[in-house]
Formats: sequence, structure tokens, C-alpha cells
Amino acid sequence: MTGSGPRAVSRRGLLAGGALAAGGALGATVAVTAVGSDNPATRPAEMTPVGELGLAVESFHGTRQAGVATEPQAHAAFVALALRPETDREALGRMLRLLSDDAARLTQGRPALADTEPELGLLPARLTVTFGFGPGLYQAANLDGRRPPSVAALPAFRIDRLSPRWSDGDLLLQICADDPLTVAHAQRVLVKDSRPFATVAWVQQGFRRAAGAEPGRTQRNLFGQLDGTANPKPGAPLETAVWVPDGPAWLRDSTTLVVRRISMNLETWDLLGRADRELSVGRRLDTGAPLTGTDEHDEPDFDALGSGGLTVIPDFSHLTRSHVTEDRLRILRRPYNYDGVPSADGTADSGLIFASYQADITRQFLPIQRRLAERDLLNEWTTPIGSAVFAIPPGCPEGGWIGQQLLG
Repeated sequence: MTGSGPRAVSRRGLLAGGALAAGGALGATVAVTAVGSDNPATRPAEMTPVGELGLAVESFHGTRQAGVATEPQAHAAFVALALRPETDREALGRMLRLLSDDAARLTQGRPALADTEPELGLLPARLTVTFGFGPGLYQAANLDGRRPPSVAALPAFRIDRLSPRWSDGDLLLQICADDPLTVAHAQRVLVKDSRPFATVAWVQQGFRRAAGAEPGRTQRNLFGQLDGTANPKPGAPLETAVWVPDGPAWLRDSTTLVVRRISMNLETWDLLGRADRELSVGRRLDTGAPLTGTDEHDEPDFDALGSGGLTVIPDFSHLTRSHVTEDRLRILRRPYNYDGVPSADGTADSGLIFASYQADITRQFLPIQRRLAERDLLNEWTTPIGSAVFAIPPGCPEGGWIGQQLLG
């Protein structure tokens, strides 16, 4: 970008690594100049009543990153970046300083540094930006020895039909909010500011129920089933399953993320009767209760027999194949639906962006995935078409930046 305005000055300063190191004073001045506090058109929150939903804020700074244990927002964009060949450890530090500053501002309802559309940055709507480091980032920084061992390409599964269009990535930006315009603006800002260092590998955009539509309820996927019933409960179970409790600074309070794009064949699923659908899932579609229970969170009885002498919950059901009893071996599912443009004949392009958080991919995610790939009847109607793994590093304090413990 050329010119002598605030945008040019701020970007040159940040890319040189000096502006943020100076404590952010330049950023605050430029942001005020860009917003133009005397221009009523740039102050919609002051001029027009704004609902609580738009003003709701999730903290950016902290020991752990937001967007993991955070109550899932209604909209998400998963943005995977591929680092340019010249982006080394020093350049990574500059990029992460810049992107962390953008995220810190936007999540609090403040426009990013010299934001060219500052009005779009004023309503955070519980915006979170979560950073994930792929294997390639550790290689670029010449720090492969600090990469969590389980953050590596997943083994091949016979059910996979993976496309490079939805797979891998060096840096992930998981952007979530209860307003789609907030997500779109944050994505635009972060992608623009990453250009000197990386290119866009893929973007996956997803949704859940609208904010406030079903508060406190488990979300549904496009098959109509509840998705996330078996998540670890808040408190000790979640702590045990998701967060790394100790180790060096770049590992403690981190977690890992698996992102799988799963295509759903809605046309053939539509041909099933309700009883066949519930046998495939192992749960009732209306309540989410196991076929041996009455409530969503009832423990399934896999030994219970029906009148024909067969188990009520089939061995091939999704519930049976994914069931985990130990808290430390559970995974935190935080999925989003996607629904693309149908083909000319009306065939849906729909599915699930399956996001799984766990302390260790090898110990927790892989055993479940192997059992599902082996015999889950839902494989008849689902196909994984994308796969990527990331380390989610610890959070940062005010004045810090994501990745500082690893790169700083």
C-alpha cells in the first residue's frame, strides 16, 4: 500500500516490529484518526440503540485462548494460511504481533489499527479469534522440537476422500461471533494484514442456531441429530480432557485442534425412515436420548436386548463407535454446519465442519476416529473431504501476543 496517510505509516511501523513494541500508543492514535470521532456516521453505537447481543464481549487476553471453552457462537470462519517461503521466525513474530493486535481490538469492539471500515468493528457480538499453529509453522520457525508430537498429519482412513482445497495449513485463524457481519469484517482485516507473510490456503464458513434461539441446548447438525451431547462437562472433566496442565511456557495451557470437513449426502439420508436413522445414530432424533433411555444425557446401555434378541443400540451405531467413558479420553466437539450452493439438479452441498479440541490428538482423537472409520454406519451418508491439525498455543496477557512464548 502506498501513500502518506495513517494506514501506510502504521503498517510500515508494525511490519518493522516497532509500533507494537512501543506499547501501542501509535495504534491508539491512528485508530482514533481513522474512526473520526467528530463524524456522526462513524459512531453508530452512540447514535442508534444497539442490542445487548451486538455489544457482548469475550476477553481476548488471558492464560488460555478464547474460542475453545467459550460457549459456541452462531457463526464461524476457519481461515487457514500458508506461509510464504521467506517467512522465517523473525517474520512470524512480526505477523503474530500484528494479528494479535488486530484481534485484541476487534474482540473488544474497537476498530483495528487504521481500520478502513471502522464502523464494522464497533459491534463485537462475542467475537473470538483463536490462533492455531500447524506443523509447517514450527518448521518455518526452525522450532520443530517444540511442536507437540500429536500435531502431525493424521493417518489415512479408508473413508477419507480428502481434497487439498480443505486440508492442511500452517496458521489457522478461527473467527467466531454471534453476528455474520462481525465475522466477515474480522476475516477481512486479518487476511489483509497477513498478506506480506502468507497466502490463504482455504476458508471454511459455518453456522449454528441463531444466538438466543436455543440457549443451553446441544446444537443440531443437518441430519437433524444433536451434536456434542458427549462433550466433557465444565470443570474438572473439561480441564482433564482439553488443556495441557504443565510443561514449558509454550505448551502449558495449550490444546490441540482437529478440523475435519465432512460432506453429508442429504439426498440418500432423506430416503431413510425415522427408525433406520435412529438405529444408525444410536439416539432418538427428537430428544437425543440413547435408544435405551429417555433423556439426552442418560447413560446408554449397550447390553440391553430388544424383543428379537438383538442389542437395542447396534454395534455399528455412531453412538457405540464414538462412546468414551473416561473424562481424560473425551474430546470437546465444537462443530459448525455448512451449506453451499446446490447443483443445477438441486443436489445439496452440505455438511459439517467438525472441530475437535483435546489435550493430545494421538491419545484422544485417533482411537475414536479409528473406531468410526472401521464400522460406523453413518459412513454410508458421510464423507470426510478435508482434514487439518493445529496446536492451539497459550493465550497472552495485555501487551503480549499469541505465540510469544514459542517465538519470543
